[in-house]
Amino acid sequence: MQSLSPSARSEPPLPPAFAALEAEVEARRACPRLVAWRERVAEEKRASFRHEEYWGRPVPGFGDPAARVVVIGLAPAAHGANRTGRMFTGDRSGDWLYASLHRTGFANQPTSTSIDDGLRLDGAWITAPVRCAPPQNKPTVEERDTCRPFLDRELALLTEARVFVALGAFGYGVAAGLLRAVRPRPKFAHGAEAPLVDGRTLLASFHVSQQNTFTGKLTEPMLDSVFLKARALAFG
Repeated sequence: MQSLSPSARSEPPLPPAFAALEAEVEARRACPRLVAWRERVAEEKRASFRHEEYWGRPVPGFGDPAARVVVIGLAPAAHGANRTGRMFTGDRSGDWLYASLHRTGFANQPTSTSIDDGLRLDGAWITAPVRCAPPQNKPTVEERDTCRPFLDRELALLTEARVFVALGAFGYGVAAGLLRAVRPRPKFAHGAEAPLVDGRTLLASFHVSQQNTFTGKLTEPMLDSVFLKARALAFG
């Protein structure tokens, strides 16, 4: 299977530790179900993308290595990040996320369509607990735990991070465990705020999935309010 080259990316080179972790993530083949699914999708493709070359590999984090705000999603979308090679890029969820990041001052443009589209993040980093596209967007507990060390190592590299925004209950649960939320921690809800034992903050938002955005469960003002709160907490 052919796949996109990392050299096609338009963002500035990463610091060595980030680049090394990224290379390790991209080469990962530890979960047979996810490897089979991501590669099957990349071969069969969606009809509207049939002339495109799919990424078809685990997807690394993206953004500003000096980020003070870290966004934690769920996993790559089959025809989004699994196609383009960048988190939340090339699908409706990404349309919502990056438009909000642009409105709230974290992104230089409101769209994210490909790894060479000129998008830059300032003060923000985007990642996920699971790096391969899972069938029906539902990774297993075993797959989550197998991939978890990568997120742990990535968060450790983001030494300037002060606020973490979890998109959805899955990301919130993983982040709360890794980052050690003060107990009893708030239940997942849009706008929930959980203090961490080291004084930093975990915020929760409904996920930017079409299930939430198409139904009005998540609106643009609701999403913007979370990122504006994150900015205020992170930059004071």
